This record gives sequence, structure tokens and C-alpha cells, in this order.
Amino acid sequence: MDNHHLENRIRPVALGCRNWLFAGSLCAGQHAAVLMSLIQSAKLNGHDPYAYSKDVMDRLPTQPAQRIGELLPHRWQPQSISA
Repeated sequence: MDNHHLENRIRPVALGCRNWLFAGSLCAGQHAAVLMSLIQSAKLNGHDPYAYSKDVMDRLPTQPAQRIGELLPHRWQPQSISA
């Protein structure tokens, strides 16, 4: 039996564990966890993590508070570019 696929899937987590010990503070560690969760959720929903992050960061300052849920990975739709 071969478990290389599984090992490759968990490698980023295993390598990151040592680095995450030095987040700087509890608050910084919590912020990092939120960002990593959003990125992984975007991947699981079939989105390009960079495109998702860039679009959300561009739209976040003008997004109404009652519509903030539209920016979550499972509901996100790329903003259409009108010419």
C-alpha cells in the first residue's frame, strides 16, 4: 500500500505547526487561523485562493454589513467586470 497522497496532503499542516508557534501573540494566532480557514474553504469550494482573497479584500470596504455573508467562500461569486 502507498500513502504518499495522504502524506502530501498533510505536509503543509505538519510543516506549519512549528512555524505557527511563533505567531507573535494569541490574537495574531487567531487572525492567522481565520485567514487559513478562509483560504482552505475557498479551495474546497473550487475557487482560486488568490482571486478569492483579492476580490474579497477589494470589495470588503464597500460591502454593506447586512450583505457580508455574500463574501463567504460557499456563497462568493466573482464580481463581474463591466466594460
